[in-house]
Amino acid sequence: MAGFNRIIMMGNLTRDPELRQLPSGQSVCRLGLAANRSYKNRQTGDMVEEVCFVDVDVWGAQADSCHQYLAKGRPVLVEGRLKLDSWQDQEGNNRSKHSIVADRVVFMPSAMQSEDNFSDSQDRSKLEEEIFKKVEKKAAQSKARSEKKVSGNTFDAATKDEEKSESQESFDDELVANKGELNLKDEPPFQDDLPF
Repeated sequence: MAGFNRIIMMGNLTRDPELRQLPSGQSVCRLGLAANRSYKNRQTGDMVEEVCFVDVDVWGAQADSCHQYLAKGRPVLVEGRLKLDSWQDQEGNNRSKHSIVADRVVFMPSAMQSEDNFSDSQDRSKLEEEIFKKVEKKAAQSKARSEKKVSGNTFDAATKDEEKSESQESFDDELVANKGELNLKDEPPFQDDLPF
């Protein structure tokens, strides 16, 4: 019989991670995860908040990372499989609950970190401003050259070499200004004179 057991859940930690070392030396970390759901009650028309609490078991090196870097209230995304835990309580009653065995835990930025990143991006340093202006200037020069190239369509080899070195400089400046990210522009497809 075929089966598929996969779960992806995002929420906030309800407690600090609990790390245990097994006799085999392997680490296991238990996280408490709460995922909120809001929906509108059809009968009353009121918005209803529903919370789902699930325990998550993380194994190995990822368990050590979770214990070191996560804390109560931190948002995380967990990907793994659903597992049914069964046991007997002290009175002899059979108990069970579902938990997640995590394959991957993604540390999401907290609200405080998001606000810090936003304020940092607003307060550009003078150096960043200078680099940004240089990149804009190089882009304008490059655009003017490409327009000239299309209209004239005759350049000597020295001009082509100069364009290559300047385009490399503008590429490097753009990488620095955008912190390693490139903004690529759409261009029309290549056209040739072939009959097919």
